[in-house]
Amino acid sequence: MTEIIQKSFKEERALFGSDSLKLTSCTFDIGESPLKESKNIELSGCMLRWKYPLWYCENVDVRDSVFTNGSRAGIWYTNNISIENTVIDSPKNFRRCKGVELSKVNIPDAKETFWSCDDVKLKDVTVNGDYFCMNSKNIEASGLRLTGNYSFDGATNLVLKDSVLVTKDAFWNSKNVEVYNSWISGEYLGWNSENLYFENCTIESLQGLCYVKNLVMKNCRLIDTTLAFEYSTVDAEIKGEVGSVFNPSSGRIKADKIVRLIIEDGKVNALKTEILCSDIESRLDSPVWD
Repeated sequence: MTEIIQKSFKEERALFGSDSLKLTSCTFDIGESPLKESKNIELSGCMLRWKYPLWYCENVDVRDSVFTNGSRAGIWYTNNISIENTVIDSPKNFRRCKGVELSKVNIPDAKETFWSCDDVKLKDVTVNGDYFCMNSKNIEASGLRLTGNYSFDGATNLVLKDSVLVTKDAFWNSKNVEVYNSWISGEYLGWNSENLYFENCTIESLQGLCYVKNLVMKNCRLIDTTLAFEYSTVDAEIKGEVGSVFNPSSGRIKADKIVRLIIEDGKVNALKTEILCSDIESRLDSPVWD
């Protein structure tokens, strides 16, 4: 492996098509696609300042480095890349990549990041941006701190643990999503999804968890959550109170308290949903739009 230490690269495609390079304390300045179509690359303590640095690459390891805002759309069509202890301050990163591992990474400008990727592992990653992980599949995430709307739209086979998400319209159109020991805030959560599972989670939402096929909740809390479960098939065990339950399609809902149970005759068959709750404050036959 060839080692390059403390060198600045400014020309376009500076190291195009390289193989077996170890780059330490190097700077990639103005000059597009410096490492395009390279393989077996290690970067340590590097600064990447310009567009498209890692496209069509294979087997890349990045540590203790910085991707500045100018390195937008930095990693596309790249397979088998691991990034650790790094700041990625550029939008539209990770597009159609396979085999991506991030650990202790901060992505403060994560607009349109991780689109259509496969085999993604995220550990202790902080993200701020809309449309995170759209249409990606086979994702494992733990310690994720996400702020940004429309996350995981169209995602398939996602396992999320010990995370905090502040995100409107999360998990829309998703399939096979499991969430454990996490805190989620966001209205219209999980619409049009299939096989959505929550365990030991706290959720805050307006009109959340609607239009879901096979929603399962175990030992969860729904704080300040109203108009939940509309047209969903649901098996839910809720600790504490639910603000309002609205037109569930079928299944079972167990809760300590339901402030409003709203069932519209002619919209759903009330007999198809078992409500196990000894404290229902009011029963209504038309919605109250909170």
